[in-house]
Amino acid sequence: MPQSHETAPSSASSATRREFLQGSLAAVGATLAASGRLSALSPRQKRPNLVFFLGEGQRADALSIAGNPILKTPHHDRIGREGMRFENAFCTNALCAPARATALTGLYSRTNSALDNNGSHVPLPSDIPLFTDLLHEAGYEVAILGKVHVRNGVEERYWDYYFGHNDPSNNYVNPFFKEGRKGKVGEEKQYPGVYPDDLTVDRALAWLEEDRGDKPFCLLVWFVAPHEPYFRARRHFDLYRDTPVEKPATFDDDLKGYPGKPKGFVAAENKIGTTMTHVACGSHEGIVKDYYSGLVAVDENIGRIVAWLEKKNILDETAIVQTSDHGYFLGEFRLFDKRLMHEPSIRVPLMIRYPERIPAGTVRKEQVLDIDLAPTLLDLAGLPVPAHMQGKSVLPLAKAADPEFRREWYYEYFEWPNPEAVRPHRGIRTERYKLIHYGMEPQEFELYDLQADPGETTNLYGRPETSALQQHLLARLDELQQKVPAATHPPGA
Repeated sequence: MPQSHETAPSSASSATRREFLQGSLAAVGATLAASGRLSALSPRQKRPNLVFFLGEGQRADALSIAGNPILKTPHHDRIGREGMRFENAFCTNALCAPARATALTGLYSRTNSALDNNGSHVPLPSDIPLFTDLLHEAGYEVAILGKVHVRNGVEERYWDYYFGHNDPSNNYVNPFFKEGRKGKVGEEKQYPGVYPDDLTVDRALAWLEEDRGDKPFCLLVWFVAPHEPYFRARRHFDLYRDTPVEKPATFDDDLKGYPGKPKGFVAAENKIGTTMTHVACGSHEGIVKDYYSGLVAVDENIGRIVAWLEKKNILDETAIVQTSDHGYFLGEFRLFDKRLMHEPSIRVPLMIRYPERIPAGTVRKEQVLDIDLAPTLLDLAGLPVPAHMQGKSVLPLAKAADPEFRREWYYEYFEWPNPEAVRPHRGIRTERYKLIHYGMEPQEFELYDLQADPGETTNLYGRPETSALQQHLLARLDELQQKVPAATHPPGA
């Protein structure tokens, strides 16, 4: 049995992270200086506006452009059809707050300190810049609206406009938001009788209408739907009433004793119809229909912003990025929620539309990650990417496929305890194989050949014929983890 591996970063390893960041701060300063020079040197080439749509728990296949047989998402689809769509996009920690912190910083959870959903009143470390901080320094107006849910809502950072909430789901009927301008955020207020994402986009459109002269803008619209309890907008109450929903092939694996799955997986409480703490998760059909109805509302609201850009004749001058914080189980192995490193949980959509640099209809199969979002958004703006960011821009893939872009990557989930009793774990995913290591005692493992077994039904760990493969993957897993410096700020501190 391999020796035990720590899941949370240790204090002994904090110096690694501190040295890593200190070594990159000079590069960040150089980046800001360079952005100032760029602003002065490029009067003839206007930098694009940026719109960043972040979904909430939107699976990679929760799009009609991805072949979903039930859900219709024409406004999402337009972004992918007129831009670049990735078939293998993933998150590196399938949980709301960590994934959102990674999108903003370009850093793994282990490095940016946002390991879990705790620490809601503690800012991200001030020595880590958000990509929006760099854009602001370069002359962009920056705004964030909707479900922020990053530590303390990143309220301490500069925002020209802020209209957000920091709850996992918010109140779908009478939502709460904080509003702020020019770096100051006000008190929380309740807004009766309005669907939260509709209100978010109302405010986004109002902000877009404001006069900002020649300044480009960066608008982050982060949706809350379809987060549990999956409430629908009133206009969608009748959606899918007569639509049949097929069970996933593995839905009844629990009746077979979850063959091949470790005890920790079996004991987790993220099973449909078995938990009193998640009363909205009582039936597979109910979850699926309500989840899809929430995404229809999201799609409509994306369409409202795209229509505004088109009306103002700036659609092609605006780079649009659409993705999600993490994926979601919709009955695979009878599961709901996310957290685990299995494909429904970690796969997300990623589409980018910007005709100036991206040919329409581009589809790529390279493995891209949420750590790549911040570098990509900076690259879209024509700004250099700081050396400390752990991802890389995906824009070169718009010109040509690159088989060497990313052959393997590291995953880690920290939160413990948690409402679903999902054990902390880490893992490595290559283009063909996936190994998952649950570090709590007793240590357990899963190993899958994704080419032969895309549904992850046959656990190959411990078989004589895979001994060399699993030892190789375990060694690479350790090596990848060592390349991710640990945070100096413990979770929730």
